[in-house]
Amino acid sequence: MPAAHLPQHRLLAIETSTDALSVALGTGEPGAPVWSRGGPGGAQASGTLLPMVRSLLTEAGWSLDTLSAVVFGRGPGSFTGLRTACSVAQGLAYGVQGMGRAGGLPVLPVDTLLALAEEARQARGNAGQPVPGAIVALLDARMGEIYVAPYACRAAGPAGLTPLAPPRLCTPADLPAYLDGLAPGERLLTGNVFDMEPLAALAGQRHTALPTAAALLRLAPGLLAAGHAVAAQDALPLYVRDKVAQTTVERESIRLAAEAGA
Repeated sequence: MPAAHLPQHRLLAIETSTDALSVALGTGEPGAPVWSRGGPGGAQASGTLLPMVRSLLTEAGWSLDTLSAVVFGRGPGSFTGLRTACSVAQGLAYGVQGMGRAGGLPVLPVDTLLALAEEARQARGNAGQPVPGAIVALLDARMGEIYVAPYACRAAGPAGLTPLAPPRLCTPADLPAYLDGLAPGERLLTGNVFDMEPLAALAGQRHTALPTAAALLRLAPGLLAAGHAVAAQDALPLYVRDKVAQTTVERESIRLAAEAGA
């Protein structure tokens, strides 16, 4: 059946922003089947991602040209992982142009921290636990910093997650004051940062989790309906941090300043 006449979206989701890789295939609708794979992320993701995609399509009995969109976690997260997800999503989207899909498939970039918040929301719901009014997504940004984004959770389901502020970098020391200003009261903290000693006194329930492709799938129908899909050429990662290394000149300047202040 041509993709334009499918009764539901057929979606491929790719998440490689952390040390874990996940891929999922499905409609994103509640209770619908989900085909998924997972494995190590980082440098290994680029070699295993496409075989996973082919395996899932075969398992589901779908072909690439019948997909409605390719969804990917755009960041923030690992620079290498974000570039991998974006380039693969673009390549797959362009790859159907010779299959009667002029212009290729739409691409849906989704904030990694939103997917993390959705993963925690779903896990709490599956466990029969109430979800507080705010979910704070926290990912290790390395270099002594944290990627953070708070979300209001105003209704059941992924559509109930509303950003309270855009993703940003924050030091562990500055995080309590930042969150108290945006998400006061009861909140759920989720992510992979809870072994950082400065966060020991941070107020809030805790849920260790990572963003997943399945969470991207659940978010996708609402985001597609809201018009967030773009052409493949316009899909870009969201880095938040612009630099991961200092230049030689910058390192030398820092060294000289430290020596002068000693």
